Order: sequence, then C-alpha cells, then structure tokens
Amino acid sequence: MRVGIIGIGKLGGIHLRIYKELKEIKKIYLADTERKALSPYPEFESFKDYRELKGKVDLVSIAAPTVSHFRIADFFLKNHIPALVEKPLTSNLRQARKLVEISLKNKTLLMVGHVERYNSAYLAIKKLIKNPLFIECHRLSLYPHRSLDISVILDLMIHDLDIILDLVRDEVSKIEAKGVKVISADEDIANVRLTFKKGCVANITASRISAKKERKIRIFMPNCYVSLDYARQGVEIYKKNKSGIVSRELNIKREEPLKREIALFVKMAKQKKFEMQYCRKAMNALSLGLKIQKKIKASG
Repeated sequence: MRVGIIGIGKLGGIHLRIYKELKEIKKIYLADTERKALSPYPEFESFKDYRELKGKVDLVSIAAPTVSHFRIADFFLKNHIPALVEKPLTSNLRQARKLVEISLKNKTLLMVGHVERYNSAYLAIKKLIKNPLFIECHRLSLYPHRSLDISVILDLMIHDLDIILDLVRDEVSKIEAKGVKVISADEDIANVRLTFKKGCVANITASRISAKKERKIRIFMPNCYVSLDYARQGVEIYKKNKSGIVSRELNIKREEPLKREIALFVKMAKQKKFEMQYCRKAMNALSLGLKIQKKIKASG
C-alpha cells in the first residue's frame, strides 16, 4: 500500500511514524504547503500541492488545518482514494454532509480521527455500560499553539461528544453551555450540560488553557459507577453489594489508540471494504458540537 500524508505538523508527524511501523505500507508520500514542515523528512518524496499525489497513493491521511479538510477530502474521495481525516471532519455541517454523500456515491471509505473510540480502556467498558444515568467528562490540556482555527468545542470536547453519543444512544433534548475566550479568537474553555430525552445527563468540561493534562470520563448507572482514564488507559469499577461499595480495576492490554485506528483504516482500504458508520458518527458529533457553539454565542 502507498499512503499520502497531507499536513506534516505535530499530528501529521505522528501519522508518519505509525505508517512507517506498519508492514502493509511500502511507500509514503508527504504533502504540505509549507516547505519548512517538509524539511525534516528529506528521505520522503514530498509535494506542496496534495493533488500531485493522485496516481501515486492508495490511501491518504489528512492532518491539515480544519479549514482545508473539505477541499482535500473532496478531491481524494472524488478520485476513489480512501481518506482518514483528523477530527473534526469539517468546520460546518454542510461540508460534512457533502463529504458523506461523495463517500456513499463513490463507495469510497471515509474515516474520521475520533481516536478515543480506539482507546483500550474504552473498548474494555463499552459493552459494560447499560442505562447510563449521569456522565461526567473532563478534558484538560496545556495551551497547544495549534488547532487555533477552531474552538475548544471542536478541538477537544468533540472527542467526548462522540463517546457520549456512542454510549447513550438517545436524542439530546436540552443543551446548556458556557464558553470563554481567554487567549484565542474562539472559546478556550467551556462547560456543557446535555440532557437526553430518556433522562440521562452529561456534564462536560473542556479546556486548552489548563495547567495540567486530564482526560477522564465517569459513568454512573444503577448500583454501579465506572471511572475511565483515557491517558493511562485505566478503568476502575465501583459496585454496591450487601457489605457496601466494592471496587476493582480492570486488567487492560494497552495499545496506542491512533495506531489501532490507522491499522484498521489501512486494513479496510487494502481489502476495499466500505462502511458509512465512521463518517456518520463523526457527523453526529460535529452536529452536536456546532449546536453547542451556537448556544454559547447566543448566551453572550
């Protein structure tokens, strides 16, 4: 398989390292509008224009800024080249719908980089979650100096929105949200409370101006509470029994989530498999994220 990586910033560099580790990949091409981004990788054939990759690659990773996701993914999907697009899929719903339509029309795989779906800890608990009543999420990071073309909602919180929608499987009936611009032109910190039609409530905090890093989700169910740490890929389960509250930590085989995601993408592209679930779920998370942004702006 021959892969092209478009956008060789920090995340694109991680994609490159992973593709180099996969035995299925025999050739890697790079594309970036900035030559200085390409200069650390002289051993790879590189281009300023991603369109020059046509005819050279069997699949692509798109790790360019969000504002360019649509036109790049549009080009490759129209040329029947499977694409893995880093989240968010696009910056607006109209463009996301268009990409999904092209993917379906051309039967060409479109995946979106919602990497927490591939976290070993999340995969370990997914089937254990029944009838969640309350969910609490904290996703805190240091100031990134990148991805500043989007708000913290689409930059960080969208991971949690994707996971929550995957777990609750219900419609959101109410959104309460507050966000603040501290350093960037868009919100750097936000808190959101989602109420679902069947009663589940999710309280989500995301910040990219924190003094510490934290990526945790806590899920409360009848007589059970699950605490998941995405960073260390750890899970603790608390249950009520006759003697009180007992806890246990799951034994989890840890694996790099992004590597698991990219390996699946390569496998599906190699086998010419086509599924719509990946991009449709990503579009649902984007839709909810955009509604939250709208709510924040409306609240002033």
